[in-house]
Amino acid sequence: MKFSRSVLFLTIAALLAFASVSFAQTKSTAPANSTAMLEKKIMRTIENLPNYGVFDHIAFALNDSGTVTLSGKVLSLGTSSLAKKAVAKIAGVTNVVNNIQDLNSNAADDHIRHQMLRTLGPQPVIGGLLQEPNPSVRIIVENGKVSLEGWVANKSQKDTIYILASGVPGVFKVTNDLRVGKPENV
Repeated sequence: MKFSRSVLFLTIAALLAFASVSFAQTKSTAPANSTAMLEKKIMRTIENLPNYGVFDHIAFALNDSGTVTLSGKVLSLGTSSLAKKAVAKIAGVTNVVNNIQDLNSNAADDHIRHQMLRTLGPQPVIGGLLQEPNPSVRIIVENGKVSLEGWVANKSQKDTIYILASGVPGVFKVTNDLRVGKPENV
């Protein structure tokens, strides 16, 4: 009987020690996991905005206090304010700073946008990177200047898109901000 009490006592002590170590490990990784989950929710919320298309690009930064700073440029009317409202509703977000710039629509830039889709869309190496909803490549056109944003699978795609975009009539400059690989927040 005395032996079984000792074994029981040692078993309980070992379980308590194991539980406290497990709790400490969980506690130390919880903030990192919750931040990553919050970033994922923010990204998904932005991607699912109703008018968020190939000619819009929104980025965000999340600080430790839960403040989200939105940036980027959008052509679609109302997308900037919709993004702010949608992100503000996410649990864990305490404040939203909206630095998204609304682009003006003009005939020259609209022509460039149309030509970009006609030039880039049918290229096999680009595949469906421009397809709605939620294209992985976004084309920002402002006063004849083009900025390529988003993600591609490899350097060949990145270079091909840049070369083709540079050849579109009316384009003065192309900035290639495409990244190779997967987004961090996926």
